[in-house]
Amino acid sequence: MRIAIIGQQDFGKAVMEAFLARGDTVAGVFVAPEKEGGKPDPMKVAAVEKGLTVFQFPSLKAPEATAAMRGLDADIGIMAFVLQFAPQEFVNIPRHGTIQYHPSLLPKYRGPSSINWPITKGETKTGLTIFRPTDGLDEGAVILQKETPISADDTLGTVYFDRLFPMGVAAMLEAADLVVAGKHREVVQDESQASYEGWFRAAEARVHWNQHVDWIHNTIRGADPAPGAWTTIAGKKLQLFGSRKHLVRTFGAVKGKIGEIAEIGAESMRVTAQGGQIEVSKVKPEEGKKVSAAEWAKAAGVTVGTILGT
Repeated sequence: MRIAIIGQQDFGKAVMEAFLARGDTVAGVFVAPEKEGGKPDPMKVAAVEKGLTVFQFPSLKAPEATAAMRGLDADIGIMAFVLQFAPQEFVNIPRHGTIQYHPSLLPKYRGPSSINWPITKGETKTGLTIFRPTDGLDEGAVILQKETPISADDTLGTVYFDRLFPMGVAAMLEAADLVVAGKHREVVQDESQASYEGWFRAAEARVHWNQHVDWIHNTIRGADPAPGAWTTIAGKKLQLFGSRKHLVRTFGAVKGKIGEIAEIGAESMRVTAQGGQIEVSKVKPEEGKKVSAAEWAKAAGVTVGTILGT
């Protein structure tokens, strides 16, 4: 098939290369412009190396973007990790329209941080959706969905890089084949089940030690590796990674004060919270590299009894 691909970063690059590897023609590649002084987009770099036609429009609503898409004579448009708004007059140009990847089970978790939020909220499963892009945010008809479990110790990194990334590449190929062959079904999303979450950034990743250990554990792993959950010590930020929770079910049996470093082991440290302790294996101080929690504590002169969140 002859495709037009709209995307960016490593996921867009992987999808583009997957279509090329099986013999499809990539008629053109639309990549968002890099920020001034930023690194070249990996998808753009790969496309240029392969001699593909690359477009970088500040807005896909521009007449120039519409004209460029029309000139490609594509069978289908493929949207793989797209942060630019793509209007209907743009996405409807290919003969079979356009399909888009979203890393959640729509209509749940619409929005830009749809991998972080299910983990942070303690969900036991997530997945991906291939759907028709509309002018609404992640609201179009569903073509294909794939599920994956979220274990108690999964992180953003394991869920995305180990599963949703490779599953997503394969699903885009599968969905494109179904659409071009006219063998797909389009299911309207159930708005009664819809949820929207905004960006999961530093403000959302802050740890409050007076919360329950479940909440803290989920926040740390939902932000691991990015944007990195964090607390403070002596007014400076300390990011936390590699969380394990230790529940105490007997009332009054939790060791230590809220936010107190109750134990420092060979590699990790335990911090007291409501209902138990959080074990953290790695930390990244405000002015330093990511290291084991024990190594950081030794270098910083931090001892058992230190209170975090201060």
